[in-house]
Amino acid sequence: MRAKIATSLLIAATLVLGLQAQGAQARPGRHDHQVCSTPKAGFAHCDAHVVEAAGTVTPFVTSAPAGYSPAAMKWFYGWPTSMTAGAGRTVAIVTAYDAPTIASDLAVFSSKFGLPSCTVGSGCLRKVNQSGGTTLPGANAGWAFETSLDVEWVHAIAPGAHILLVEAADPNLSNLFVGLDYAKTHAGFVSMSWGAPEFAGESQLDSHFAFQPATFVAAAGDEGLGAQYPSASPWVVSVGGTSVHTGPFSETAWSGGGGGCSAYEQIAPPQSKLSTFPQVSCTHRATPDISADSDPNTGAPIYDSTPYQNTSGWFLVGGTSLAAPMIAARAADRGSILTAGPIYGTTLKYRDITSGTNGASCLVGYDLCSGRGAWIGS
Repeated sequence: MRAKIATSLLIAATLVLGLQAQGAQARPGRHDHQVCSTPKAGFAHCDAHVVEAAGTVTPFVTSAPAGYSPAAMKWFYGWPTSMTAGAGRTVAIVTAYDAPTIASDLAVFSSKFGLPSCTVGSGCLRKVNQSGGTTLPGANAGWAFETSLDVEWVHAIAPGAHILLVEAADPNLSNLFVGLDYAKTHAGFVSMSWGAPEFAGESQLDSHFAFQPATFVAAAGDEGLGAQYPSASPWVVSVGGTSVHTGPFSETAWSGGGGGCSAYEQIAPPQSKLSTFPQVSCTHRATPDISADSDPNTGAPIYDSTPYQNTSGWFLVGGTSLAAPMIAARAADRGSILTAGPIYGTTLKYRDITSGTNGASCLVGYDLCSGRGAWIGS
């Protein structure tokens, strides 16, 4: 037993030292910006953030990846480490525009972190347009960046799963929902790293999620307190953001993580029955449900060779766009549909986030800062 404990402590220490060397902690002079611009009415924006070098508009890029590796992220949360995790399942990623280099980018990412190959030729990676066809939309650098984040981190957390990439013609919600309808009939787990400000009539779109035997996961947003759609749908798992720190380890709220009371959506009964829910004064649906690392300065690496702001290579990223695909992939590892029932039940384990704020304070139990907290355990 002592030998096992010593081995565990050695592994933990090695990981922490490696993480500090990778520079995932915030450094003076770094700042970040949202990759996709604020959308006009009826359109969504992606929730990816990229870290920049001080004093320039050039994205922060290194020859070797900065940020937490897949192995480190799994260690933080106690998630499955098997390279076959997610086998037999398909995770769909719904995005906008074409990511022309995603297959080769995923190959670079997989090779760097010792992940199994996931190629178009093997059938592991499949790319289609919003209707499932092979005529793909035009490319967009910002959304291609988002797609690299989504695909690479789904594969990082569920390396045994197949990935279905559904590319809508543009980020018009009507086109994204056409893509969603295709995705949900061809995958058991659907990730959406995009959202729009809430709007009257949004609940009419909830029929796209209702009664479908699939897990739907959406980013809660990157602008702090305030709900966004489709994260606010009671049929969707809303994923907020945290900051993960090492030396010593801690997890706190990310100030940009989305969350808040929906103006239009009803509370799912399992949420309203949660014993700690009365401390949240929402009369409608509350977001997020759960959270994961999203702070760009304690973020993760991606590889993108489609030039973004005239730069390509390794980027340090964050945003709830990082948390959402990780949670979708973790659900695929688990292998069963993830809805409000299990989220607000007793089958999942959480690390309660009680420090920090996104405009709402993180409290003991459920809150608008991190939801139930970070999903942990294998």
